[in-house]
Amino acid sequence: MLNEPSTIASGNYHSPTPAVSTVEKPKNSDMEQLEMTVASVMDIYKVDTDPAHSISLAFTGRLRIDSETAYERLEANFAPLDYHPLLSTNEQGQHIILALKGRIHPPPRPWWPNALLFVLTVFSLLYVGALHQAGLQNETEAPPLSEIWRGWPYALSLILILGTHELGHYFAARYHKVNVTLPYFIPMPFSGFGTLGAFIQLRAPMRNRKVLFDVGAAGPLAGLIVAIPILIIGLATSKVESLPDEPYVLEGDSLIYTGAKALIFGEFLPNGEEDVFINQLAKAGWTGLFVTALNLIPLGQLDGGHVTFTLFGQQARRLYIPLITGFMILSLFNPNWLLWTLILLLLGRFYAVPLDSVTPLDKRRRWVGYAALIMFVLVFVPNPLQLITP
Repeated sequence: MLNEPSTIASGNYHSPTPAVSTVEKPKNSDMEQLEMTVASVMDIYKVDTDPAHSISLAFTGRLRIDSETAYERLEANFAPLDYHPLLSTNEQGQHIILALKGRIHPPPRPWWPNALLFVLTVFSLLYVGALHQAGLQNETEAPPLSEIWRGWPYALSLILILGTHELGHYFAARYHKVNVTLPYFIPMPFSGFGTLGAFIQLRAPMRNRKVLFDVGAAGPLAGLIVAIPILIIGLATSKVESLPDEPYVLEGDSLIYTGAKALIFGEFLPNGEEDVFINQLAKAGWTGLFVTALNLIPLGQLDGGHVTFTLFGQQARRLYIPLITGFMILSLFNPNWLLWTLILLLLGRFYAVPLDSVTPLDKRRRWVGYAALIMFVLVFVPNPLQLITP
């Protein structure tokens, strides 16, 4: 996902693309070395010394070895010359190798902003959790700041879910030696959730689809491992009571949430007379599933967008119009989707493209990718929050 955080979405990050303002012509010695390296992995049909888009050199041909091995060799020889190799294909199925001048060397980032935002988010979550507890106990006034500690079950649970999500991204990136920041948590005490989520920023481009997939999928899958048990424990310790006679806010159902309630209580709730009044743990679990669903939307810089792009390549862009149309329809029934639809409308077209877009996913990653898309269907909440007036 993008560097900018999106509403209540954990795991937003972007993969920067190296760029230079002007085309820098390679020295003759560099040009010869670059061409020799390319010739060692590819039969060269054409060399363009004046390509567009700030590219120094462009080679067209056909690889003689597998793309992953070829890219590793290109990277090893391009790096000392301060070039990035970009590997792709054209419409004729020929391989294209671009030499892009100017490698990314991001400076160190201070850790204190991450720590400050984390502490503020913890207090924000404590406040929202205390408000929820006050509502369960039919208290008419918001708890004073001296009693926000009562929200610790919600705060701890949601920090565990969001933190696991972000650390999934973080450790997957570090495993692949991708420069990445620590998580940035976003406090928002008046959002109803206590946070707008969290994000990390990848500070170097992805090497290939496998790396992009691993980093993109690791977050939501790791978060689910924590969110689902918290949800089940929360539901099992929540009470089923008669529906109130005054207006109340009803959390929406996903397939997993509906199934979990049916499994624990032996019936589908609400049943017209009763419903489960979720405690802080269940609220955190529900929020965790909701966050995961938002992240797994298969568009743009979201985690689901990374998964679909690595699975289907440029064909993933065909999902833009159907999904945007679907969210516009949802917005007609629930205005809460309006802001999210606008975000998807603006950012859903932009995908993180790895430096090597030729190397495909292996079978194991493809099956995990399909499972992630199925999980999106299972955790998506069409009608997240609605005000019920008896």
